[in-house]
Amino acid sequence: MAKKPYLEPDEYTGSIPSDEIENCLRNACRAVDGLTFNRIVKAGFENLTEFQRELIKEAVGLHADFVYNNADLLDSPLSSYSISGVSMSLDRSKIVTSNGITTTSEVYGLLMQTGLCYRGLDL
Repeated sequence: MAKKPYLEPDEYTGSIPSDEIENCLRNACRAVDGLTFNRIVKAGFENLTEFQRELIKEAVGLHADFVYNNADLLDSPLSSYSISGVSMSLDRSKIVTSNGITTTSEVYGLLMQTGLCYRGLDL
């Protein structure tokens, strides 16, 4: 049996096409689990506080949007690009990479507020 997503497709308010929402949200939930060291899975989403659940839902939606809108850049092995004097690079101050997962500082900030991202925490 598949795990219930933290954010249901009918709760999602972003711009991902309807035929891709379910897959994007499932992948975003996996990323959030990785960023929180699977503490949501261990505790059970329904056992978290309402505040934590709301922040997690918001983080899942924002992360899904981020990955969908930046898939080409995130899948690229390049960290910067330059041709004929024109260059492009990622603004590393706006993204966070933890446990091999790249997301926005906004998403990570929301998850930090849940108290589930601290390495020393043991639920």
